Amino acid sequence: MDNRLAELERRVAALESARLDPPQRSGPSNDVDPADAILETDWTARASALAALGHPVRLTLLREILRGRTTVSALSEVEGLGTSGQIYHHLRHLTAEGWLHTPSRGVFAVPPARVGALLAILVALER
Repeated sequence: MDNRLAELERRVAALESARLDPPQRSGPSNDVDPADAILETDWTARASALAALGHPVRLTLLREILRGRTTVSALSEVEGLGTSGQIYHHLRHLTAEGWLHTPSRGVFAVPPARVGALLAILVALER
């Protein structure tokens, strides 16, 4: 986990130091700078996925699920998450936006492809 976090921090630092204007190229190239590619995409399509992270209970749920509490029963033991009905409400929202999936009945997990994205967002928000 430490290696992946260090790699994410390295990538975030590289993106932050990247120039916003495209580099001058001497000829045609198939190389596409990731920073240039992301600047050309429609960011509004990501709004609902980011909004799902905007609630403290949802962030706590994601943290606890990554720590191994993967059922509503286990999550209900965490102080401040509310009733099981409230927990299910937040879990449904996170699942709808792709931050969670259910690998088996009653078990919640963060999809492996989203773990890095989630950690990158959190690292980027560090001051």
